[in-house]
Amino acid sequence: MSALPPGSTIGIIGGGQLGRMLAIAAAQLGYRCHIYAPESDSVAAEVAAQFTCAPYEDWERVRSFGQSVDIVTYEFENLPVDALTPITAVVPVHPGFEALRIAQDRLNEKSFMAERGIATAPWRPVASLGDLEAALAEIGTPAILKTRHFGYDGKGQARIMDAGQAADAWASIGEKPAILEGFVDFDAEFSILMCRSATGETVFWDAATNIHCDGILATSSAPPAGIVAAQAEQARTIAARVGQAMNYAGVLALEFFAGADGPVFNEMAPRVHNSGHWTIEGALTSQFENHIRAICGLPLGDTRLVGRAVEMTNLIGADADDWQVILADPSAHLHLYGKDEARPGRKMGHVTRLEL
Repeated sequence: MSALPPGSTIGIIGGGQLGRMLAIAAAQLGYRCHIYAPESDSVAAEVAAQFTCAPYEDWERVRSFGQSVDIVTYEFENLPVDALTPITAVVPVHPGFEALRIAQDRLNEKSFMAERGIATAPWRPVASLGDLEAALAEIGTPAILKTRHFGYDGKGQARIMDAGQAADAWASIGEKPAILEGFVDFDAEFSILMCRSATGETVFWDAATNIHCDGILATSSAPPAGIVAAQAEQARTIAARVGQAMNYAGVLALEFFAGADGPVFNEMAPRVHNSGHWTIEGALTSQFENHIRAICGLPLGDTRLVGRAVEMTNLIGADADDWQVILADPSAHLHLYGKDEARPGRKMGHVTRLEL
C-alpha cells in the first residue's frame, strides 16, 4: 500500500466523538475529513471539512460520499454492513467490513474466538425462551443475557441470578436473538489496544486497567500492575493473532478479564476505543493518530508512555458540568465532545491526568 499524501480526504462513517477525535488527529497530519452520518447534530462534523447527513441505507448518497474521498474508515460498529459493503468497490475501506461483521454480532464474535482456541466465558446462543432455559440449565447462574446486536455501555443486557428470572430477562431484551454468558471469576478487567498497518506492522500501547460503573467504562489507567501486568503479554499475543486472521488495518481493541487461569476474552471493537482515550496526552502517539497513520499507509508512531502513569476518567451526563473545577486542576486535560444535552449515561467528555 502506497502512502496517502497529505491533502487527501479521509471519509469517516459515523458522526460521534470518536469520529471527532479521528478528524482532529487527521487534520494535524494534513488530511481533510468528510463525515457521513444520519444525525444532523454530528459532533464530528463540527471539526471536519465536509459533512454528508443522510441515512446509511441511502446508496446514492453513500456512493457519492465514496467518490468524494480517497479512503474510508468508521468510528463505531453498529452499522448496516450489507447496505455499506458496496462502497468497497468505490473506495478502499479500513478496517475491512469483515471485522465489522464479526464484532457487531456477539455470536459471530464468540464463534470466531472459539475457532481459534481463545478462552471466553461459557456461552450459548439463544433464539427463544426455551433456548434460554436450556442454556441456563447447562451454564447455571449467575449469568448475563446479551442481545447479539446493538448492545453497548450495558444496553441490551439482563443479569440473571436465578433460573426463575428467565422469562423476565427474555422480555427485558425485547425477545431478540441473544447469547447467554456465564460469569467469570476475575480480579481485574483490562483492554489491549493494538494498531496494525495494511503491511502487518503492529504496535501496542500499555494495557489499560478498566473500572466500569453500571455497564459504562468509568476509568482506564496505565501502566498495568499486578495480575494485569502479568497477563498483558499473553493478551497481546491473542490480539496479534486476531488482527492477522482478519487482515486488519487500524486500531483494534480487545477487552479481557484477568483471572487465575489467564486472560479471558470478553469483547472486541474494530475501531478506536474509549479505554484508549488516555493515549492523547499519555502516549507519544495517540490511538487516533496511529489509526490515521495505519489506514493511510504511513509508518506507525511510538506508543510509549510519556510519564510514570496516566488515568482517564469518563464524564458521564452531568459530570461534564464540573468543567470549571476540572480546568482548575493543573494536572487535568479536559476533553468535551460538544454534545448539547447531558443525559444520564451519555458520554459527554473525558479527563486525563498524568503523573510525570
